[in-house]
Amino acid sequence: MQAGFTRAQGPIETLSAPSRPGRGRLGALTIGAIGVVFGDIGTSPLYAIDEIFIGPAHVEPSAANVLGALSLVVWTLTLIVVIKYAWLVLRAENDGEGGVFALYSLVYRVRKKGGGFLLWSLMLGAGLLFGDGMITPAISVLSAVEGLDVITPAFAPYVAPITIVLLTGLFAIQSRGTSGVGAIFGPILAVWFLVIAALGVAEVWREPAIFAAFDPLHGLAFLRAAGLRQSMLIVGAVMLVVTGGEALYADLGHFGARPIRIGLFVLVYPALLANYLGQGAYLLSGAPAPYGKLFYALAPASLVAPLVALATVATIVASQALISGAFSLTSQAIGIGLLPRVDIQHTHHAHAGQIYAPAINWGLYAGCVALVLGFRSASAMAAAYGLAVAGVMLVTSIAMFVIARRYWNWGRVATTLVWGGFSVLSALFLAGSSVKIFEGGFVPLSVGLAVFVVMATWRWGRKATFAAYLARSRLTMENVVAMHRGSGRYIERNALIMSPTPVRHPTDRAPALVGLLWERYGLLPRNLILVEIVHPKVPYVHKDRYHVTVFDRSDAGGCVIGVRLQFGFMEEQNVEALLEDMARHREIDLSPDPRRWSVHVSHENLLPSRDMNMLRRMRFRLFLFLRLVSRPAYYGYGLGDAVQMSVEIMPVRVR
Repeated sequence: MQAGFTRAQGPIETLSAPSRPGRGRLGALTIGAIGVVFGDIGTSPLYAIDEIFIGPAHVEPSAANVLGALSLVVWTLTLIVVIKYAWLVLRAENDGEGGVFALYSLVYRVRKKGGGFLLWSLMLGAGLLFGDGMITPAISVLSAVEGLDVITPAFAPYVAPITIVLLTGLFAIQSRGTSGVGAIFGPILAVWFLVIAALGVAEVWREPAIFAAFDPLHGLAFLRAAGLRQSMLIVGAVMLVVTGGEALYADLGHFGARPIRIGLFVLVYPALLANYLGQGAYLLSGAPAPYGKLFYALAPASLVAPLVALATVATIVASQALISGAFSLTSQAIGIGLLPRVDIQHTHHAHAGQIYAPAINWGLYAGCVALVLGFRSASAMAAAYGLAVAGVMLVTSIAMFVIARRYWNWGRVATTLVWGGFSVLSALFLAGSSVKIFEGGFVPLSVGLAVFVVMATWRWGRKATFAAYLARSRLTMENVVAMHRGSGRYIERNALIMSPTPVRHPTDRAPALVGLLWERYGLLPRNLILVEIVHPKVPYVHKDRYHVTVFDRSDAGGCVIGVRLQFGFMEEQNVEALLEDMARHREIDLSPDPRRWSVHVSHENLLPSRDMNMLRRMRFRLFLFLRLVSRPAYYGYGLGDAVQMSVEIMPVRVR
């Protein structure tokens, strides 16, 4: 048997982690980060303090309570956003990428005993992020439009309809991509942060006593005096201050750690502190908040209308970032194999990260509209907010134990003190948010659990299908080569067969589809290319893009070749384009024209085993439904357009 091995980096260009930007590039990235990363957390001043003094917590705005509450706000913002995320978590990059699936991949590589539980927890965290992506556009836009009440009560009946109109327009334009709008995101949010900082500074100038809130003892005394239940309500309200903080890590791959940190420390963090302290100073003055809106109370009456307009634009920008984030999260989950393949459309020819997922887009839209109609006000909706974020932050803190120990080589004591402390803090916020579970907190929890069940079912189903398919494969590659050589006659075509298992050694099992073709025709194609797609849990593949194994090759008898292709979960997995490029460079025995290929794929007709219990049958039926709505893998790989496709139905029994 003639067998050769070649290993080479694929000829197509691959994406890589962002390099250290130059000064001009750094400025552009920083402005971009301000517009995308900080939109959610930057619009929290619209409603966060209201929830402590006017919302369900309904704290009496005495001097001691105001200083205590603002102390909690200041230190929560500092500990969670500045120290935990900006200083520490941003270091946990996975080939330049961040987010819950970057953590998933990092933990997956070094998992040992107990690692499975952590991976399941990160899957649940990803599900909660979808719940957050549904609530954020609704509460942000609704809270901004509610500023119309401050101008005149006559607008009150129209707040919800106006919000739905704005949300409809926002979701309707998603298919056009964000490249055109993205250029103005940063400047708009920069203006927003400057305005809210100016409003806060003016109020603090009149009531400088609010600076006492920097003393953490005020916050501790405030919680001690409030009692257990009231403290939980207060902690749940304070959690709203840092909603959006996880975006610092999630958007790491788009901008890099340095621009995010510069944007935070130079503009965002000072502006947020100034505005929150300004709202506290307003409360210390004893003046009433018109229509329960502390934020708009900071502005002179003549500037309320322009401020409402600016707030509305800022919340739309913030919502856009969350929607785009949901698209990216979906694409990453598909790349890792945790979600069914849905239609993903690329909206920019040069930027692979700009994508549009119609099913996710309209699912989020339906959820946003239902929330607006169901809750009718931002204050009521705030009860549903925070729980998802607190859950993600807790899971992140727990996962960072593994990162600190295995990747950063921290000692046990340092790891326990730092990440144990953050885990306890996140657990307290989760407990505080859970108090509101029956008042709306069940919404993100239900969405998160539903997405988690889908991920777990899809993961199980793919493994079960793979095992069942593998059981049908009886031929080795050595058998295939012997059959190919001994037949003397061939099907005159260049045939590609997708292989779910490795085909790199003579003892490797051949795809069951090869045996099916032999049984059906008694012949094999003259040129038989077995293609294996590998998904290493990394964002990008920088080397060994493909690996070619020549099992048999002759001028008269054609060839039997195995090809392994690797794609990261942040990359476009266009198999047809890569194979065409390999054929053009004579790496494989194929015509450079895909129209002269014939691709054979199998579609498994799944049957349940006879001894499957009721619970497993329910999971099996859910997996069948997910397969029904999922795009076949070969379409996701770019096959089926120019290439002739042959789909063989193969019954397999799942255990």
